[in-house]
Amino acid sequence: MLRVGLTGGIATGKTTVASMLRDRDVPVLDADLLGHELLEPGQAAYEETVAAFGREVLDANGKVNRAKLGGIIFADAQKRARLNQILHPRILDILQKWFAALDEPEGPEFAVVEAALIVEAGYNRNLDKLIVCWCRPEQQLERLALRGLSMEEVQQRIGAQMPPDEKRKLADEAIDCSGSIEETQQQVNRAVEKLKLAGSRRNIP
Repeated sequence: MLRVGLTGGIATGKTTVASMLRDRDVPVLDADLLGHELLEPGQAAYEETVAAFGREVLDANGKVNRAKLGGIIFADAQKRARLNQILHPRILDILQKWFAALDEPEGPEFAVVEAALIVEAGYNRNLDKLIVCWCRPEQQLERLALRGLSMEEVQQRIGAQMPPDEKRKLADEAIDCSGSIEETQQQVNRAVEKLKLAGSRRNIP
């Protein structure tokens, strides 16, 4: 079974492509969602985060306010690195167990982990293939503005990630999400067939 990463800059179409993969019965694990779950009260990562950033990142119910936390970490590279130190090892442990559980003789040809920072975290070195989503820079800005982010917040989030052109150089499959949904779907379908073929060859004794 191939271990495949799905990544791309913020608002470049990664979530849409992940949904299309799931519609093709490809196992997809959202690592960014795992990060959110690890910050729930009662989790060890929650306690470490509160200790590192203070109770001002909590809402009235004692939960981590991700908007407040995001405002802090995207404005300060050292604080962003501290949060990554808390979350990334735990996320990586879950991912390794997930891939291992799927890697059975009658299992899928490939499985996908979806995450924004696969390359930045160096996790791509643990993967067999990498899918990178991209779109035109002006589309990325438009999509982020629709999320209600200020221009400063937009620039901070884009600046925290590797430039799209650099990320695309590492891609085994690059999905252009700047066109229509149908055009994106066609690219996803082609990628699925290629990855299934590569995965089935890997499974031959």
